[in-house]
Amino acid sequence: MNQLLWLRTDLRVSDNSALAAAMSTGPTVALYLITPRQWVAHDDAPCKVDFWLRNLVELSIRLSELNVPLLIRTVEDWQAVPAVIVDICRTHEISTLHVNDEYGVNEQRRDEAVAEALRKTPTDMRRHLDQLLFAPGSITTLSGGYFKVFSQFRKVCYARLTQSLPACLPVPDRQASLLIVSDSVPQAVNGFAQPSDYLRSLWPAGEDFAQLRLAKFAEDELADYQQRRDFPAEPGTSQISAYLAAGVISPRQCLHAALRANRGEHDSGNPGAVTWINELLWREFYKHVLVGYPHVSMGRGFRRETDTLPWRHAPDELAAWQQGRTGFPIIDAAMRQLLATGWMHNRLRMIVAMFLSKNLLIDWREGERWFMQHLIDGDLAANNGGWQWSASTGTDSVPYFRLFNPQSQSAKFDPDGRFLRRWLPELAELDKRGIHNPAKLNGLFAGVDYPSPIIDLPMSRERALSAFRQLGEAL
Repeated sequence: MNQLLWLRTDLRVSDNSALAAAMSTGPTVALYLITPRQWVAHDDAPCKVDFWLRNLVELSIRLSELNVPLLIRTVEDWQAVPAVIVDICRTHEISTLHVNDEYGVNEQRRDEAVAEALRKTPTDMRRHLDQLLFAPGSITTLSGGYFKVFSQFRKVCYARLTQSLPACLPVPDRQASLLIVSDSVPQAVNGFAQPSDYLRSLWPAGEDFAQLRLAKFAEDELADYQQRRDFPAEPGTSQISAYLAAGVISPRQCLHAALRANRGEHDSGNPGAVTWINELLWREFYKHVLVGYPHVSMGRGFRRETDTLPWRHAPDELAAWQQGRTGFPIIDAAMRQLLATGWMHNRLRMIVAMFLSKNLLIDWREGERWFMQHLIDGDLAANNGGWQWSASTGTDSVPYFRLFNPQSQSAKFDPDGRFLRRWLPELAELDKRGIHNPAKLNGLFAGVDYPSPIIDLPMSRERALSAFRQLGEAL
C-alpha cells in the first residue's frame, strides 16, 4: 500500500525520520502544503517563506532521484488541511500518513484534527521524532514534570546521550517509479515579498550546502567557538540556524558533527565543541518548554505574574528600535543587520531584546513579533525563549535587575568598531572609542546623519528596576 509523507519543517532526504519510515514500508508520495494565511498569522518572515520555497526546489530534485513524487497544494490556512489530506489519501490509496512531529499549540491542534479526520478512513497516521533529540515528556524531573532550569535539563540529556546516542538515518534507497507526476514549486507566494538578491546569496538552499556549511564550521571554527561566538564582527558562529529551523539539516547531524570534532565527548574535551553542544541543548530545552508549558506559545509570559508589568505604549520609540534609529550604535547596527540579512548575531539578539524590554520598558511581545516577521531562522520556541529570557519573564531567565549597558557591551564585544562601521557607514570616520557613544562627541559630531539617543540610560534602568520591584511587592 502507498505511503504519504507530509513535509513541514523537515526539508531534506538524509536523516529524515518520517521519510525513512515511509519508504521502508511501501511506495511513497510526498506532500507539501502552502498555507499563506496561516503563515501571516504566525508572523513568518517573507525571507523565511522564500527560503522554504528555494529549499523545496532543491528537495524536489533529491526526491525525484528517489522516484518519490512531490505534490504541492495551496490552502489558505490549517482549517482546510484535514479535508485536503483525506482527499489525497483517498485519491492515491494511502495506507499510512507519515509526519515528523511539530510542537506549537496550533501545530499540535492541526495534527490532531488531521488524525481525527483520518480515523473515519482506511488511512492511519504515524508521527515521528525528528526535530528533537528527545521526545517531550521523556526528559523530566524526579516528580515527572517538565524542567524549568536549563542546567538540570542538560544534565539529564548528557546522561541519556552517554547511554544511547541517537543515530543519523541514511538516505533511503531509490524506490520503483510511480505513475504520479510531481508538481512544480512556485517561485513566490502572494502576500510575501521576495527578498533582495543580497539576502538570498547569504543563505543558499539545499541540504548539500547545509552539510557543507556544518562540516566547514566543525573543522575550522568549532574549536574557537567559545572565544569567538560573542564578537559579531568575527565569523565565529555556525550560521546554520536557518537550516535547522527549516529542517534542511537535523539536530542529530549537528550533534554528530560536533562529537566527531570532539572525539566523542559531550561535556568535556574542547570547550568550543562543548559550548556549541550546549547551544543545541538550549534549542532542545525551549521546545520541551513549549510542550510542557503551552501558554508561552499563546502570548503569555512563562512567569504569569509578569503579564501585569506596566509596559509602556511608546510607538515612536518602538519604531526607532525597529528601524535602527535609537542613537545607540550597537542597537542600531544589530537592527539594520536583521533588516538586511534576515539574521542577527546571538549576542546582539540579547542586547537589543533587553534594551527594548527593559530600557524602553516596551512589551517583549512587540520584539518577539518583529523578530519573527524578519528572521530567516525564526523558530517559535527559540525566539520566544530568548525574548522571555532577556525580559526576565521566562523560565530560567536572567534576573530582572540585570540590564546590559549597550555602550559597554559594544565596547567589549566590538572593541575596534568593525561591526558598527559595517552597518552604520555614517559613523565610519569615528575612532574606536567615539564610535560606541557618538553623543559624547558633542560638536565634533555635527553634520552627521545619526540620531541622538532616544533615552537616558541611567533613568531607563531605574524605571525598569522600579517596575519589577513594584511587581514583586504586589504579589
